[in-house]
Amino acid sequence: MLRKSGTQRRQPPLWRRCRSLRQIKQVHTLLVLRGFLSDPSALRELIFASAVAVRGAIAHAYLVFDQIPHPDLFMYNTLIRGAAHTATPRDAVSLYERMARRAGGGGVRPDKITFPFVLRACTAMGNGGTGAQVHAHVVKAGCESDAFVKNALIGMHASCGELGIAGALFDHRAREDAVAWSAMITGCARRGDICAAQELFDGCSVKDHVSWNVMITAYAKRGEMTRARELFDKVPERDVVSWNAMISGYVRCGSHKHAMELFEEMRYMGEKPDVITMLSLLSACADSGDLDVGRKLHSSLSDKFSRSGFTVVLGNALIDMYAKCGSMKSALEVFWVMRDKDVSTWNSTIGGLALHGHVPESIDLFKKMLKEKVRPDEITFVAVLIACSHGGLVDRGREYFNLMQQQYRIEPNVKHYGCMVDMLGRAGLLKEAFEFIDTMKVEPNSVIWRTLLGACRVHGEIELAEHANKQLLKARSDDSGDYVLLSNIYASAGEWLESEKMRKLMDDSGVNKAAGRTVVDDSRKDLMH
Repeated sequence: MLRKSGTQRRQPPLWRRCRSLRQIKQVHTLLVLRGFLSDPSALRELIFASAVAVRGAIAHAYLVFDQIPHPDLFMYNTLIRGAAHTATPRDAVSLYERMARRAGGGGVRPDKITFPFVLRACTAMGNGGTGAQVHAHVVKAGCESDAFVKNALIGMHASCGELGIAGALFDHRAREDAVAWSAMITGCARRGDICAAQELFDGCSVKDHVSWNVMITAYAKRGEMTRARELFDKVPERDVVSWNAMISGYVRCGSHKHAMELFEEMRYMGEKPDVITMLSLLSACADSGDLDVGRKLHSSLSDKFSRSGFTVVLGNALIDMYAKCGSMKSALEVFWVMRDKDVSTWNSTIGGLALHGHVPESIDLFKKMLKEKVRPDEITFVAVLIACSHGGLVDRGREYFNLMQQQYRIEPNVKHYGCMVDMLGRAGLLKEAFEFIDTMKVEPNSVIWRTLLGACRVHGEIELAEHANKQLLKARSDDSGDYVLLSNIYASAGEWLESEKMRKLMDDSGVNKAAGRTVVDDSRKDLMH
């Protein structure tokens, strides 16, 4: 039997015990009850948990930080670090500026830990001007010789196009550091100078994982998959970033088969796919309409996230995949099991239901969205207007079009106008549709005129069709479908001479003859995308 120790077993750091925003809030509440400012160490850990350890909790880190009268250096550095890795890196620079201002009045001063994160934010923003100012602060603080700071400076200047300054920093000492080489290579690649990046890569004797992955990613993003594959096959040791670069590259190029084959090889080699991998593959399934593979991916994700539930990003990708593959039942199942939803979650589901003809369900979900106080955006209204168009709900469509402007202050764009024209056209209200076009605040594009031309064909309105066709040919005169559609309208009305004239005009104009294309259907798809 073990004897009891005289000292209590030390608890792991607070931030390691926080796995979710909910747990962070619970700890925050506990600190408030004990005296919020009484334990600076616990406050540091709470900020670290919110800003760094738990993804998506940085807003809470700002809330905690703003309640501390005199944040210390660790708190500043931690929050700047977290902000630099978000989609709004400008926040990191703002924090740094706030820190620098207070330093003049006796506050904490930035150190060699601060600068790499601020410079990363400048790099992400592509803001060389701000980066140059931070560089001046680095020199003043005497931190330019620090290896981490210097590498961050090299990467920032190279990425922002100041290759001369980056090259001057890339001195003999820096050339012995694989990270410095990676910074130079990454900077050139981000600027799109693939030749300079390749030259540096070839001359680098200490290539690290980052260098290999940067080059593979650079070629994959340019669509040069043969060259990317050559490097991928040569890389000494692949990691998940290497695999993701290739898989996403194949997906972007439309080579979905290669992407899936590489995914299978990835799993065979024992490399675990991450969220980026799955998002790329779900996108491939959505684009290719491969529902069977999509279901398999969903199954593997369900096994991985059985306890925590899908993240919003993964849930949205699954809904999008199922909607594009035509399985709205599965899309709705994902929607209802998601614990957290954002506006994109609602938009994808409402839009998917609308496009597949489930009009009442689409409208009901939109109403539920409003009831739950989720603010709709311009995409939401495109989706719900499509539902009204498909369901022939003209009055409801007018109501939502006005609601968008009057209550939510969203100015209609060409897609909203296109949906309204499509709705009026389908309902046979062609004169009203033409009058509506006259009231538009934006110039009607070829999609709108083609939509109206298709409606004229359905309802046999030859005179209005002629007007629509004239406007359409002004907007776009290189599409044979525009001529064919009016020719067919004449033919369906028995106007064979006029029909033949349109065919001859098409031949004389030398327009593109895209075989097998359904003009009206294409127009309706364009309204959503």
